[in-house]
Amino acid sequence: MTRGGRTKDREAPSERRCLVTGEVQPKAGLIRFVAGPDGVVIPDLAEKLPGRGFWVAADRPTLEKAVAKGLFSRGAKAQVKADADLIDGIEAALARRVVELVSLARKAGDAVAGFEKVKNWLADGKARVLLQASDGSDRGKGKLWTPPGGRWFGCLTASEIGLAFGRDHVIHSALAPGGLTDKVIRDASRLNGLRGQMGSSTAVKDAGTDER
Repeated sequence: MTRGGRTKDREAPSERRCLVTGEVQPKAGLIRFVAGPDGVVIPDLAEKLPGRGFWVAADRPTLEKAVAKGLFSRGAKAQVKADADLIDGIEAALARRVVELVSLARKAGDAVAGFEKVKNWLADGKARVLLQASDGSDRGKGKLWTPPGGRWFGCLTASEIGLAFGRDHVIHSALAPGGLTDKVIRDASRLNGLRGQMGSSTAVKDAGTDER
């Protein structure tokens, strides 16, 4: 607090300021970057790399602005450059992270796939996250619901979710509460910013895939 009783504009430990927008927000909605030894910007999705970190909101337009206007140099307080495929690389890396986390949750018994299993988990209050394929039909996906107090994500394709479950494709999956699920929520939220919730725009017409 200041002497006048006002709260100082200071980020909390779980918050950071976006170097593009100037807004302070939870770290879950931002991506950390560091400058590599060769002066190239490196995304630090695990938030563990050494060095001065600078943060950008996890959405494609903001990241594109950071690249186009060279704003990473301002965050690094040094002249740095971004690879041409930086944003696409971040998107691909986030998708891999979400798939790997869901796979680990499955092996721990904290994730299920398939319409009936997911529906049962939702009905029994076991699910915290409903994850549905972006290329699944809206008609099939609309038969399930977001867990009360939980989250829904539609940022992975059926083949990507399928990788997590050892199948060719999966449309519906659910995750129980827990540490792995918290990490899925963090990375899937960031992936949404790169891809968006694509279910309605890329829905397939084949209703036969609904029950996977």
